[in-house]
Amino acid sequence: MVRSAAVGLEPQTVALLRGGPRAAVTVAVLALHLRGAADAGRPGTMRTSGASAGAGLPLEKAVHASLYRPAGMRELLERPRVRRTLAELRTEAAAAGLLRRFPPHRTRTARRALKELRAGLPLPAERAGLSTDDLLLAVALYGDAALTVLAPRFAKAAGLIGRGGVAEHGQSWGGGGGIGFTDDGAGWGGGGPH
Repeated sequence: MVRSAAVGLEPQTVALLRGGPRAAVTVAVLALHLRGAADAGRPGTMRTSGASAGAGLPLEKAVHASLYRPAGMRELLERPRVRRTLAELRTEAAAAGLLRRFPPHRTRTARRALKELRAGLPLPAERAGLSTDDLLLAVALYGDAALTVLAPRFAKAAGLIGRGGVAEHGQSWGGGGGIGFTDDGAGWGGGGPH
């Protein structure tokens, strides 16, 4: 079992470094779902399903509060509280030396931390035997590939993967045009094959 605390990173920060804002929100939604505080709504949407049990991380709290009305991932990413919390998470990552501010690229320290975490927690083949922390870390590290194995029904119904969601590969940093993030090893700005 590898904990993200081994390098001082929470799963949502790991996801932000690996895949950008959408990946971080996906991990927050999954954390809420695992605690019974969020579930799939109409096809391709998420909704709250109860109180946010216990103290969660700031992004989890922002996502839960922002699901006052069911929303798909695109709409959730645009809600003001989620946007503010993501900006704070990026600022914290930059202050920790994990992310450059302009343009937003992972630093060598961040790439090394992601490599260490992946070495300690390979992509799981099944959910059995994984703690909640390891499940969230696996999704943070491997994105859609881990979601498909670890929470397939919820992920598909909530629009996190499949036809209701948008594939993570190539998502832009800010939701619009400009420099795109690719998970081909090049990070933000890409340059590798698509």
